[in-house]
Amino acid sequence: MKKNEVFTTVIQDMSEDGAGIGRTDGYTWFIKDTVIGDVVEASAMKMKKHYGFARLVRILTPSPHRVEAKCPVARQCGGCQLQAMSYEEQLAFKERKIRSHLSRLGGIPEEEIPMEPVMGMEDPWRYRNKAQFPFGRNKAGEIITGFYAGRTHAIIEHEDCFLGVEENKEILEIIKKFMNEYKIDPYDETAHRGLVRHALIRKGFVTGELMVCLVINGDRLPHSQELVNRLREMPGMTSVSISINKEKTNVIMGKEVVNLYGPGYITDWIGEVKYRISPLSFYQVNPVQTRKLYETALEFAGLEGGETVWDLYCGIGTISLFLAQKAGKVYGVEIVPQAIEDARENARLNGMENVEFFVGKAEEVLPEQYEKNHVRADVIVVDPPRKGCDAKCLETIVKMQPKRLVYVSCDSATLGRDVKYLRENGFEVERVRGCDMFPGGTHVETVVLMSHKSQAAQTA
Repeated sequence: MKKNEVFTTVIQDMSEDGAGIGRTDGYTWFIKDTVIGDVVEASAMKMKKHYGFARLVRILTPSPHRVEAKCPVARQCGGCQLQAMSYEEQLAFKERKIRSHLSRLGGIPEEEIPMEPVMGMEDPWRYRNKAQFPFGRNKAGEIITGFYAGRTHAIIEHEDCFLGVEENKEILEIIKKFMNEYKIDPYDETAHRGLVRHALIRKGFVTGELMVCLVINGDRLPHSQELVNRLREMPGMTSVSISINKEKTNVIMGKEVVNLYGPGYITDWIGEVKYRISPLSFYQVNPVQTRKLYETALEFAGLEGGETVWDLYCGIGTISLFLAQKAGKVYGVEIVPQAIEDARENARLNGMENVEFFVGKAEEVLPEQYEKNHVRADVIVVDPPRKGCDAKCLETIVKMQPKRLVYVSCDSATLGRDVKYLRENGFEVERVRGCDMFPGGTHVETVVLMSHKSQAAQTA
């Protein structure tokens, strides 16, 4: 087959990034904007030895799972890879994804995976409590904001993403009007000129508190008090700040945050636990599903009140404090010093004195505390980044032989890899449950309960 040649195929599966997978004569094609079950006409774009990429030309027969995308810029934006797929099928796709990784990479026979139904949302829209909007100019020279098109820095003008809160649109209009009135330029990353780079907007879903942080390519924002006055007219506006980022970089936030109004943070609740959230805090973007995720982790931990628990990769202590409600003692470990400051403040905010936090790499702190200070663990909870757990960290978990290990994963592929190592070293999988934190997208969180065979034998 040659470039631009048109062919017909049936979409049989989907890739990690949401592209449909079809085949012709045993050759695999990845085709964006398709859904499992579609019969499509596609045009060859780029070909490797065993697979290629093609552009969707037209849908000949739509899949029974295909729905009309709610967002008018869904295809251009690319942020919601599964928006044209019914929500029921999205959940089925994510369950298959978890099963496949635990079987293929984790070495568990598929029929033996103790899989429970994926936790979906009743209303899979308006769930994001955080959004970051880049600013720029369109071809007519007008100030625009929206989202980057997939794998580019071209801004798709769109201020009312259906995944974000409704207040985003009004806040962005206020900022754009302010910039136009006071002749404040948006940032041009090619020329490294202009002032306003991004707007970070966060909302506390329980408290209703709003935060706005403008990321600027400079030391100050002219007429900032006027912007503050306008933003304060919005109900719930609690914190306004600027983040200084003068670097030529793709990193959005700068290291220095200057407070313009309010306490410099907002607060929100997950269940019975209150959290303080600053512009730089890591905090799950879907609070409705976060509660389900943490309650599942707590349920899997099986705490009765006297246990010693280690929470590795703890961030601002979100899971640690959830566990502390029922544990004897919780130790949290996180490499980011600012996150640990937030974690300690969150513990103080909730009056929890049975929590202790360590700054450092989990793979260094855990072995040190275990080998030198003989700190034990009844339960270990890990919530690592996408790359999964460090090998040294897994080795120490194996040595410590906790009664239960709860693995919270944002990437089921690295979860599968780590589960394989743990199963080869005395652990067995008891429960698996997915949680859909990102409806419309391909990612899925997974909670796995594992126990050590020696512990199981002692309680038998």
